[in-house]
Amino acid sequence: MRFTIGLVRQVWAGLLVLLALTVILGVLYPAAVWGIGRISAGSAEGSPVRDANGCVVGSRWVGVDPQVTAGAPDPFFHNRVTGSVSEEIAFAPGDPATALPTNLGPSSELLAGFVHQRREAVAAREGVPASEVPLDAVTGSGSGIDPHISPAYAQLQVRRVAEVTGLGEARVRELVEEHTEGRQLGILGAERVNVLELNLALGLTAPSCGTSSTGG
Repeated sequence: MRFTIGLVRQVWAGLLVLLALTVILGVLYPAAVWGIGRISAGSAEGSPVRDANGCVVGSRWVGVDPQVTAGAPDPFFHNRVTGSVSEEIAFAPGDPATALPTNLGPSSELLAGFVHQRREAVAAREGVPASEVPLDAVTGSGSGIDPHISPAYAQLQVRRVAEVTGLGEARVRELVEEHTEGRQLGILGAERVNVLELNLALGLTAPSCGTSSTGG
């Protein structure tokens, strides 16, 4: 009899512990994490960036080239290339889905071919000698979706953007300087320009709002 009573008590104690942990870890903890995330909803939901119409045009942390019709004037700044193993994808507009990491190193002839192709294309697009094209214009980042470019690459694109937009080089250079971020903590990393935010200042808008503009 005493054994049965003791067993029942142990079962009830185990059930109470299970119920308590279920409530704490299955309900309260997830709710707390969700609530903390909502304090900074933008970061928790991908740091979306919106245009003047309130439409989401991208994320502050994902580098995606603006859509430009082939053969049409190109009024925007370009990101770094995506890191891809395919020549067709490697020089495609910056679609995050094509940001595939590779093991290609400095001794790779394939990588050297990509870099040469990219350097010639960027030089032709910007109307400068190939020797003036900075390194980050022809190489991908480790993640393949770096949203920043160097001030040197941004300055290289100023003349083209100024001619297409009619803003004048002085004004476009001012916009580049306004969107140039300094080193982290003053000592880490290098100065950089967020391409999406710079293009927004030039009038970039989302092709259509759809349902994405209603998020967080």
